[in-house]
Order: sequence, then structure tokens, then C-alpha cells
Amino acid sequence: MRRSIDDAADAHPDGDEDKPPASWMVQLTDDCDACGNELRVVLNVEDVGASRFGVVAHLDAAGARRLRVALADALREVGEDPGR
Repeated sequence: MRRSIDDAADAHPDGDEDKPPASWMVQLTDDCDACGNELRVVLNVEDVGASRFGVVAHLDAAGARRLRVALADALREVGEDPGR
């Protein structure tokens, strides 16, 4: 089973050779043999235009919650509402 949740490109301006634009994707999957085929949240981050060369994290529920908290904390640090 594989289900896409969301994907987007980052908001970094074009033309910065030190930090090329990146894209991210979140999906659900149960096709990780090493994970015991348990349902996982998958986070994929890669340079725009360089598909299949990104980093893929297979997060269990605790890892996904920890990432959610870290993003919410970072938003608060910059004065933004973390939302839902």
C-alpha cells in the first residue's frame, strides 16, 4: 500500500547555487520489508529535478510525532502560529 499525502517545493529563491531548490513529499507506505511491513510515514526530500536521489525517512508514529513537534517549535520561534 502506498498513499501520497502532500508534496511541494520549498520557498527558496531560484538561482542560489549553494542552496538549490528542494522538494518534499509525505506519504504512507507498508512496503518496507526491514520495518516488518508496518505502516510508516515516509518523508522524502530531494533537489528539484533530481528525483530518485533524495533522502527517504521511514518514520514510525513516534518519529512522525517528534518531527511534527519540531516543526511546530520552529514556527513558534519565528513568531508564526504552528496551526493544527
